[in-house]
Amino acid sequence: MKISKRLQAIADIISDKSTVIDVGCDHALLDIYLATYKDCQCIATDINENALEQAKYNIKRFGIKNIQTVLTDGLNGIDVKPNDIVVISGMGATTIEHILANKPVSNKVIISAHNDWDHLRKTVTSLGYKISSEQFIIDKGKGYIIIEFVKGKSTYSDQELLYGPYLINNQNYLNSLYQGIKEIYDEIPDDNIEKANKKKRLDEIQSLLSKLN
Repeated sequence: MKISKRLQAIADIISDKSTVIDVGCDHALLDIYLATYKDCQCIATDINENALEQAKYNIKRFGIKNIQTVLTDGLNGIDVKPNDIVVISGMGATTIEHILANKPVSNKVIISAHNDWDHLRKTVTSLGYKISSEQFIIDKGKGYIIIEFVKGKSTYSDQELLYGPYLINNQNYLNSLYQGIKEIYDEIPDDNIEKANKKKRLDEIQSLLSKLN
């Protein structure tokens, strides 16, 4: 079974025989992969009934028995145990923060959000987690960040929260981030105050890159 590079990266950091709660499972492809190749027990949830029906269809098509599907908003109604692994991907940071803040969750949470990673890092670590790993991958021309949070405490600088305590040393990530901001910078009129803010970010990223060379 072939899954996207992003889902594969998430699957690779999940241990065999884990219990996984996949929030916003979409078509349950991650769950099917984990159940098939890693003997995981999965709970696939989604707020979208059509997406969950497609998930059920895929699960049946692959003949998987150890995936439970639940139509719910986030983790509502889900009995989350400490050793469960919660996966939340494909959502905005605000939605993810809401899900985590309103439900006690497990010792490990794997997140791949669309945006606002600095705010997300700050929020999740304030809930009693620390960052155990970060990945940056390119999948079909689009960049994705995957962060593994585990229960614990750690102190991060503002710069580490902005770029990531691991990704701050990732040259591919910093180069990609620089190019993305540079494209926006080039389109901003010279008299716009936002241009100065973007220039400051570009200079900071350039400084981080110079330390890696």
